[in-house]
Formats: sequence, structure tokens, C-alpha cells
Amino acid sequence: MAVAFTDADRERITRSLLDTAERLFATQGLKKTSLDELVAPAGIAKGSFYAFYDSKETLYKDVMIRRAPMIGERLKEVLDRPPGVEALVALMRATTEVLTTDPFYRRLLTHPDELEAVARRVGAEEVERVVTPHLIAPLVEYFAEGQGDGVLVADVAPEVLVGVVRTVGLVVLNRDRFGDGYEQVLDATINALARGLVA
Repeated sequence: MAVAFTDADRERITRSLLDTAERLFATQGLKKTSLDELVAPAGIAKGSFYAFYDSKETLYKDVMIRRAPMIGERLKEVLDRPPGVEALVALMRATTEVLTTDPFYRRLLTHPDELEAVARRVGAEEVERVVTPHLIAPLVEYFAEGQGDGVLVADVAPEVLVGVVRTVGLVVLNRDRFGDGYEQVLDATINALARGLVA
């Protein structure tokens, strides 16, 4: 017999599922997180999970929806500065800070197979819809304005400039390969990219 949840129950359980999923997906990933682990803190049976989400991937998407505005806010302060070398350095520093301090997004970037699994289940367009307005669109707009003002290089699309800035994440994600020189490599990469992007 199906359990009837009150609106208050649904709100509490949904919040618990999101909180638990965010923590577990960040630490052990999508595949290794079991339904039992997700539902236990919410105090519901495993079968009741499907009254809230049709899959773990859908829950993962909702965690992304909840997290994306927070990350966007962290970048907004930097994007309010006029483009230039210093602003681009600050932008890339903010990006590396997200990767080093936010376990969910670090996991997301270090395990692209999880994002692919979510995209397969809920649709790539849906994943893009979640991330784009908060993280990608503001960067594209920022770079397009900088190009329009003649401050940033104009011979590539703004979306390409976003990709260039995101490459700094590769240094962060591979920090073990650089040993004691990691900070110098990161600084040199950020400064070289920032200078290279300015017209």
C-alpha cells in the first residue's frame, strides 16, 4: 500500500534527499551511492524514493540545480569588474577556488562519466539547461562584452574564450603531477592565459 505524504513531509523528505545526495555524490559518486544510503536519513523506505525521484540521476540533476546558483554567485563578484588582465586572473582564481573548495563540483569535473550518466538518463539538453544560465551564459556574455569593447581578443567566439579559461581547471585537477611546483605552474598558467586573452 502506497504511503501518503503530507506537503510538510514531502518538503522535509525532499530536502533530506538533496542534502544526503549532495554529500554522498561528492564523496563516493553516483554509482557507489545506494538508494539505502539516500533514504535512511529521510526515514523512508527504498520504494518510497520513487515517489520523489524516478532515478538517482534525476536526484543528481536536482542537486546540480540547487548548487549552480551558489557557484554562479561566487563568480558574479568577479564578473562585475571590467575585463582586463587583473579581472581575468581573478576570474580564473575564483574558478580554481570552486574546484578546490567545492567537493560536489570537483567530483563532477573529475568524473565526467557521472555527468554523462545523468545526461543519458535525464537528457543532455536538461543538464545544459541547468548549468548554462548560472555558469556558462554569464561567462559568454562577459567575454562578448569585452570583445565588443575591444578589450579582449576578437578572433575567436566568446564560447571558445570560456573554454580557454576552463583549461585552468585541468591544472587544478592534475595538481599531483606538478609536485612542489604546483602553485608556480598554476600562477604562470593563469597569468599567461590572462595576458593572452587581452587584445
